[in-house]
Amino acid sequence: MMPLFDPTLLIVPLAALAAASLLLAVAMPWVRAHERKQRRMALVLGGDRGASRTGSTDEQNASTRRKGIEKTLKEINERQSTRRPRRNRRDLEQRLREAGLTWTPRTYRMLSAGAGAVTFVGSLGFGPLVAGGIALVAGLALPHFYVALVRRRRLAAFAAGFPDAIDVIVRGVRAGRPLADCLAIVAADTDDPIRTEFRLVVEDQSVGLPIQEAIERLAKRVPLQEVGFLTIVVAIQSRAGGSLTEALGNLSTVLRGRRQLHAKVKAMSAEAKTSAGIIGSLPVIVAGLVQLTTPDYLSVLYQTDLGLMVMAACAGWMSIGVFVMRQMINFDI
Repeated sequence: MMPLFDPTLLIVPLAALAAASLLLAVAMPWVRAHERKQRRMALVLGGDRGASRTGSTDEQNASTRRKGIEKTLKEINERQSTRRPRRNRRDLEQRLREAGLTWTPRTYRMLSAGAGAVTFVGSLGFGPLVAGGIALVAGLALPHFYVALVRRRRLAAFAAGFPDAIDVIVRGVRAGRPLADCLAIVAADTDDPIRTEFRLVVEDQSVGLPIQEAIERLAKRVPLQEVGFLTIVVAIQSRAGGSLTEALGNLSTVLRGRRQLHAKVKAMSAEAKTSAGIIGSLPVIVAGLVQLTTPDYLSVLYQTDLGLMVMAACAGWMSIGVFVMRQMINFDI
């Protein structure tokens, strides 16, 4: 007896239905995307030119902003590359100003002469020739090293507090205050040397200088990379536009990261610096102890011309060694 219904007859329709469903699932996203594209084209062709103009305007604005940023960075790079250090009166005044000292170049030279005279009188026991050489070195080196030490400490203090000053500016701008008011807050509420330098920025603005130019003058007074970054951010924002709050916030993050990396490198190189200090001071300490215990043993070095020449040569080589070790253990961040 033949069955009334053969199940095998359903295989072909079910396979065709599955194939159609699979084809529809694959083609449906493409069809919908094509329909959206056709609708957009219809809107454009139908007279909705505002969207087209808006898209074109956005592209033009982005291109103009990129060109403005490139031009600003190029100008800053050209100004920095054309700036050449010169050893003259103006450089001495600049170093004294960076150190926060109220000395004039004349005062500096008088102090140099005074240091040389005092050293000459104190070293007459070694003979007039040796005393003159020591006085010359002391008169030239002591004031220079003092100014360099004060300058380095002042710049380090400025760099340590600069991220906090940037945070104050960021919070003020986010609160709706103008940038000039935020700079005035920094000049009033921070500690020296940041307060002194930003007060000069506020004074420059009060006499009519643009804020970008006032910040550039700050970068000249405080030769730090951090201040140079601020100059670039303000220059780009003033010419090309953009979010000043976001740019300054990113700058603050970068500055804090640099400080943390500097502290980490300083901690890792502390052992090398200690070893270099011990090695550099060991000959001087040993010579001093020998002089205290047996003075006649080293008297030939400073009582004869040959001994003085040997001491001068040893001092020169020791200075070279100290300089090399210092360069090996110092890292720029």
